[in-house]
Amino acid sequence: MTKHYALILGASSGFGKAIAAGLAKSGVSIIGVHLDRATTMPDVEILISDLKSNNVDVHFYNVNAADAVKRADVISSIREIFSKEKDPELKVLVHSLAFGTLKPFISDDPKEMINQKQIEMTLDVMANSLVYWTQEIIKNDFMKRGGKIYAMTSSGGTRQIEFYGAVSAAKACLESYIRQLAMELGSRGISANSLRAGVTQTPALSKIPKSENIIANAIQRNPEHRLTTAEEVAEFVVDNYRNNSHWMTGNVIGLDGGESIVEL
Repeated sequence: MTKHYALILGASSGFGKAIAAGLAKSGVSIIGVHLDRATTMPDVEILISDLKSNNVDVHFYNVNAADAVKRADVISSIREIFSKEKDPELKVLVHSLAFGTLKPFISDDPKEMINQKQIEMTLDVMANSLVYWTQEIIKNDFMKRGGKIYAMTSSGGTRQIEFYGAVSAAKACLESYIRQLAMELGSRGISANSLRAGVTQTPALSKIPKSENIIANAIQRNPEHRLTTAEEVAEFVVDNYRNNSHWMTGNVIGLDGGESIVEL
């Protein structure tokens, strides 16, 4: 019997955490990559314990997902894990990395403007890393026909808000990468889609300046007048995991309860 795994980049909080929990409850073993300091590690340990309570294997790596050396180390570890299994398969890859610079492009004070290094870092972590991880997964034959790749995007990929320029560029780039991967992996029966959640209360949202305005606007526009939850996004991933079809691919899938279609 095939043993299914999910690799979740950004597994310790927000969407990644919720998706890990949902898949684990469905019997999927979890490989999580996260970047946490000592102050938040107790929460990570609780998460790992909760995941294991579903009688699945759980392997977490506290490393920078955009670091090439660390990525190679994790891939090597997955290779070792799979070598001990009879019929392992990476069924799901989730890219949910939220680490970018929130600064304006233009300011009267040069010190307040985003610089080249910060833009490159934001794009590398929040977009480019998807390609590098996918390349390694395919090269090592971890994912087979029916595999699902998801990248967490946002409405910021097509809309502009203050301080969000570099992250917005990363989201737009991420969506383009997903389309390219969908095209190149289609013949292998592997799907790739961007997930555009509605405004969701996550640690990443709280770091955006004036996030309270974003929240208020979303609540006004959403037909249910509330925010999206990370668990609602996870429900979609779990439901689609159970479906072997790869025909839904290359899309930006809205998971927002209709928030994005309503104008004030």
